[in-house]
Amino acid sequence: MKAFKILAIVLCVYIGIVAAFETLIGVMQPASDDTLVITTTDADGNSSERVLARLDSGGKLYVAANHWPRAWYSQALENPNVIIDSKGQKSAYQAVPVSGEEHDRVNAENATGIIFRTLTGFPPRKFLRLDPS
Repeated sequence: MKAFKILAIVLCVYIGIVAAFETLIGVMQPASDDTLVITTTDADGNSSERVLARLDSGGKLYVAANHWPRAWYSQALENPNVIIDSKGQKSAYQAVPVSGEEHDRVNAENATGIIFRTLTGFPPRKFLRLDPS
């Protein structure tokens, strides 16, 4: 019974760390030269912006849903017409879901480390290819 209590406490602490890290990233939205801003639109026509890592593979532009909160990803699937702001340049793109061999290649070329994966709670990683409109 004591081992169960210790395991439960460790699990609760881990969940708290993941929640705190995800909240911090979501609120701060750190930007750098390796990031871009995606503007998505929900079903009601409301737009929202999210800072994402810029991923390049095979001469194409990609973004990844690396966290549990991923409303932007769902919005891009529902309305694939997105605006990308990269280094002050805004352009229209079509967001295309990536799967199969393309997903595996982009994931392998843009791997995240074990520390990042641990801090985010090991969410499934999903990619969108951004094709110019």
